[in-house]
Amino acid sequence: MVSTLEPDAADVPVIDGVLLAVLSKRLEGIVRKMHNTLLRTARSGVINNGRDFSCCIVTGDAELLTLGESLPIHLMVGSDMMAQSMKDLHPQLRRGDAFIHNSPYHGCSHAADQSILVPVIDDQGVHRFTAIAKAHQADIGNAMPTTYMFSAKDVYEEGALIFPSVKVQEDYQDIEDIIRMCMLRIRVPDQWRGDYLAALGAARIAERELLALGDELGWEVLHAYQREWFNYSEQRMVGALRKLPSGRTRACSTHDPFPGTPPDGIPVTLAVEMDAEAGSIEVDLRDNMDCLPSGLNLSEACARTAAMIGIFNSIEPGVPPNAGSFRRICVHLRENCVVGIPRHPASCSIATTNVADRVTNAVQRAIAEFAEGYGMAETGAVQSPAGAVISGFDPRNDNRAFVNQLQLGDTLGAAGPSEDGWLTLFGAGSAGQCLWDSVEVDETLYPIRVTERRIVTDSEGAGKYCGAPSSFVEFSPVACSLRVIYVTDGTINAPLGTRGGLTGTSARTLMRKASGKDTPIPPYGDLTLTAEESIIGISCGGAGYGDPRTRDPVRVQRDVAEGYVTAERARETYCVVLDKTGTVDHKKTQQLRAQTVGRR
Repeated sequence: MVSTLEPDAADVPVIDGVLLAVLSKRLEGIVRKMHNTLLRTARSGVINNGRDFSCCIVTGDAELLTLGESLPIHLMVGSDMMAQSMKDLHPQLRRGDAFIHNSPYHGCSHAADQSILVPVIDDQGVHRFTAIAKAHQADIGNAMPTTYMFSAKDVYEEGALIFPSVKVQEDYQDIEDIIRMCMLRIRVPDQWRGDYLAALGAARIAERELLALGDELGWEVLHAYQREWFNYSEQRMVGALRKLPSGRTRACSTHDPFPGTPPDGIPVTLAVEMDAEAGSIEVDLRDNMDCLPSGLNLSEACARTAAMIGIFNSIEPGVPPNAGSFRRICVHLRENCVVGIPRHPASCSIATTNVADRVTNAVQRAIAEFAEGYGMAETGAVQSPAGAVISGFDPRNDNRAFVNQLQLGDTLGAAGPSEDGWLTLFGAGSAGQCLWDSVEVDETLYPIRVTERRIVTDSEGAGKYCGAPSSFVEFSPVACSLRVIYVTDGTINAPLGTRGGLTGTSARTLMRKASGKDTPIPPYGDLTLTAEESIIGISCGGAGYGDPRTRDPVRVQRDVAEGYVTAERARETYCVVLDKTGTVDHKKTQQLRAQTVGRR
């Protein structure tokens, strides 16, 4: 499978299609081993239950090679920037080094996404790859027991420990000064230490596997593979983009008002320009407001990645997300912009979710305007109290302190041009890679009771293809008080449909007393629940794609049977008539749809 060129270039391997495919899977397999290590050895529930982590391999030149089944908001852009900052700040890399990195000003997504970087150094001392394991921390030393500081006016008020590629291991041994600093600052030090070791173990496994692969095949072959893999990925992107018409569109998606924002919220406005002949696409985010005294500012990594997620969501599947395909994407940002390049000390505490999802939504809805069959509707806004950070003292465990982010379930999935929205998407940036918590596991680990978790009927964004229906989650503390910090978007600005699809339902947050009385409460907050109270989070429904009256009646019949939609909504919104057995009456459906032509 490996051959060489003519004698004058005999030292340059040629990678054929078979070896290209095999090596791409070998590298994916290494990332999968990293993922399994983190999932099985991390201590905090947000990692080992909710799977809020990512791993990747970056080339020695700081280009993303493969990220496997990771959360795209973590690594699509940012992995390269972190690897480059490691090289810039530490010109003399040695085998056995490891670096801790979470600085949003040096390529990380936000401070909560603690990353471990391990340079892979061959026997001649050449830096060949960088292995990166990134995991969302339950606590990173913030001023409040949450990693989502919506109210932080700057990074000082946020209070997180910030590590810009700080060496944490040398010659495979911990630098104990750094470990002690973290253990003293973080509220759950033993949990943090376990998560650190899990991420370190994942990165070290990649180091071992990559060194073995280099010994097996030769570094020249791997270097040639990188070149060909990037070229192949670039051509796949060119082919996908050439199926879209050339043009320029604009879109806006507005985040709800939070503390530190204007009273009308944060409008994210952008332009998408498509050049089909060149096989390239540009997203311009420069026409937006300056950084705000709030934790909602995007880091540069998240601003670029959020736009790119919208692009990948909108084109044909199968284009590898790596430095090769990224050559055909240009994202324009400006400094000191809420969706741009933040200047220290602007806080980027919530950079991976709220406003980032609005960027993704605007991109994919703009692309939907180019042509039928492309783009997507808007994903539901994150994140209801089902994704809150909880903390307190567990009476079942000698009143030991605990902090964790729940992932009990926001649905949110947007409809696309050929399928309904993903029921368990849990945010545009996660791409469905995060998992919903097991209720039983959460109730075992923390003093809480999940009273109810269900889908809300008639809450989907209707369309030819429908957005996911809303989720309803209620939980309360058991025999103690419980601090709950949450940051729900989408209460005012619900997700928008496209190409005739309808808007998804808005999010709601309620407090339920022991009497059973429900009281609406603000969509963001920091509150303490007593054992006689519970909090209810109702997520957004994802938005629809295409006219609901063109939806396949058999799909509507199935939706009614599943309890997603009532027979009344089927008739009023989809113009589908069901008989007494719940079966489509095709004749009456055709008549009803014919009567409604031109009414919308």
